Amino acid sequence: MFNGAMGNRGIDTLDHTLSEETSAFSAQESAPDRWNRVAESSSSGSSELKALFRPQPITDFATAGLNPAVVESLVVKLLQSVGMASGRRIAHELGLPFRLLPEFLCQLQNRKIVNLANAAAANDFDYTLTDIGRARAASYLDECAYVGTAPVPFSDYVAAVAAQTITCEYPKQADLRRAFADLLIPEQMFRTLGPAINSGQGMFLFGSPGNGKTSIAERVTLCFGRTVWIPRVLDIEGQIVKLFDLACHQPITADGNGRLRNDVPDARWVEIKRPTIVAGGELTMDSLEIRYDPVTRVSEAPFQMKSNNGLFLIDDFGRQKMPPADLLNRWIMPLEKRYDHLSLANGKKIRVPFDQLIIFSTNLDPSNLVDEAFLRRIPYKIEMHDPTEPQFRQIFAALAAKIGFPNVDVTALDYLIEHHFRRCGRPLRYCHPRDLLLQIKNHCVYNDLPLKLKPEYFDVAASNYFTGTTYKTD
Repeated sequence: MFNGAMGNRGIDTLDHTLSEETSAFSAQESAPDRWNRVAESSSSGSSELKALFRPQPITDFATAGLNPAVVESLVVKLLQSVGMASGRRIAHELGLPFRLLPEFLCQLQNRKIVNLANAAAANDFDYTLTDIGRARAASYLDECAYVGTAPVPFSDYVAAVAAQTITCEYPKQADLRRAFADLLIPEQMFRTLGPAINSGQGMFLFGSPGNGKTSIAERVTLCFGRTVWIPRVLDIEGQIVKLFDLACHQPITADGNGRLRNDVPDARWVEIKRPTIVAGGELTMDSLEIRYDPVTRVSEAPFQMKSNNGLFLIDDFGRQKMPPADLLNRWIMPLEKRYDHLSLANGKKIRVPFDQLIIFSTNLDPSNLVDEAFLRRIPYKIEMHDPTEPQFRQIFAALAAKIGFPNVDVTALDYLIEHHFRRCGRPLRYCHPRDLLLQIKNHCVYNDLPLKLKPEYFDVAASNYFTGTTYKTD
């Protein structure tokens, strides 16, 4: 869902972000020349228009924010790596339009850095390095081993985050129902979650394990609808920092008919679904800093940068290796100011956007993990309660049909609830219907039995699933 009217909150936030970042980065003044915002209709069918960010095609190196020396280093390192490449391949590998390369490669040829090996198709040539070129390549590789897409200036990235800020999105009830269509969510939970998500601020999801905290958090990003554009690689103060990560980002690579896209305006950027970054017990303080590889001399962006314009889920909060207080102290100011300070490998501090919805998911009571100062900065604390018995039965019936069971034997389900929950004092969880049904399906398929729900099948599933399970048969 895209609201045509931003509202006071969105306008104030965007203006504040842009003005602060403009004062922080002098190069920001030229950034709007390198991207534009396209007006599109809102998904709700309203006639109102909304400005969407989209990078502009590259017309020359200067307007793309590229230093010719950087382009030269990427070209010679690529040729050192592959031996010989056509001008079109070089352009593709660097994410640059081919029309800019012939003249630039001709200049390198005049300086005896590259040679023309032979003619290629479509008025192109194959290029190789000269002895001077190989010496330059070795020198460039000593400085930085990165070979690939040309970097985007950091100031352009800052402007792009501000233009695509999540704080200007206002999901409504229809958007929540669309995002959670594959989950059975109680109406009361919808009424609680809706304003929290619409606020664009952080929240705690807490409660007993197995009640869907992670499943709900992972779908929150879908409420915000559209995609965003991010650079593949950043140039920050001369340092190469990789931002695009296939482990974290889902690129939009094809249209609705499965055809590969050919309308990317600037191949140094990639259009992705709004990111949803999930970090659990493996999260460390190092994961929140720019990580520098001393061997390749290439840096990697931290999780909070990769999640900008999207969602950052801290799963199993309180189970990380570092004390919760360390993480909270690290983020008190970014959560309030909407920007973070990070250190480059050369020791220089930079200010980066902190523009995402932060969700803490935990089995523990937040008041036992954090102090009042931090709780104040996370305005929504939502407890995930156990399902009632009617809700449990509803979920069971819905999932049984999806998994392939022709019907639900009410007597067998009564047996499950009485013998494996009520008698032993075991609480109902939202995850139990799915997990027990899959156990029974596996049992039936393995033993060539028809898919049915019988008391004896529930006994088998419960004995496998619940630790220390005892049951009584009549």
